[in-house]
Amino acid sequence: MTIIISFFLIHWFLSLFFHTFFLHRFASHKMYTTSKSWERFFYLSTWFIQGSSFLIPRAYGVMHRMHHEFSDTEEDPHSPHFFKDIYQMMMSTVRIYKYFITGEQMPDEKFSKDYLPIWEKLDRFGNHNATRFFFILAYTAVYYFYAPSMWWYLLLPMHYLMGPIQGAIVNWCGHKYGYRNFDSIDQSKNTGPWGVFLLGELFQNNHHHAKDDANFAKKWFEFDLTYLVMKVFNKLGIIQLQTKS
Repeated sequence: MTIIISFFLIHWFLSLFFHTFFLHRFASHKMYTTSKSWERFFYLSTWFIQGSSFLIPRAYGVMHRMHHEFSDTEEDPHSPHFFKDIYQMMMSTVRIYKYFITGEQMPDEKFSKDYLPIWEKLDRFGNHNATRFFFILAYTAVYYFYAPSMWWYLLLPMHYLMGPIQGAIVNWCGHKYGYRNFDSIDQSKNTGPWGVFLLGELFQNNHHHAKDDANFAKKWFEFDLTYLVMKVFNKLGIIQLQTKS
């Protein structure tokens, strides 16, 4: 049981870290700069950790920029206020995401003209069904060998869809439940105290108020662990933070 719990928590928090650190704060907002070598390292790490639920950075970045531009309006790719449940919102988001990947639908140029990290070979490999299926088999094998009972297999869908599930939780809860530090034209909220366990991602009202600020925590009782890691990376010269708070 200890191995299964540890495996789940490690997968959850590492997936979440690269989600917020690389996909969100770098690919979408360029809150820091880094060398091409480190960018490739973080890109590769994001693919490996997200595994079967790998989100292609350029598509994620475009969708997130649209989310800020049209936050909580009908043009928002994933506002919870136009869907009856989180599942419908998630499926709509997946559909738009796939349109951008296949080129069936192209976003307005203003959402893609600024820098977006692209690694076409890794994108094709990571997005291939065979690659995703390999990770699914690997996750399942861990449970096959170490789960004390079949009930633990109920956690497997979380592993399979880790990236989209984390994104859906943030977009649903962060625009429906919690408190607001700032007035804004959207309905973003800080879903505390759970923002701590989502590595800062659920401080959505703070983030929408200052979308280019790398620190999502604004009050003394708010804690953004990802930002603290970024400060360490900045001191080590791995990244160069573009904003200060």
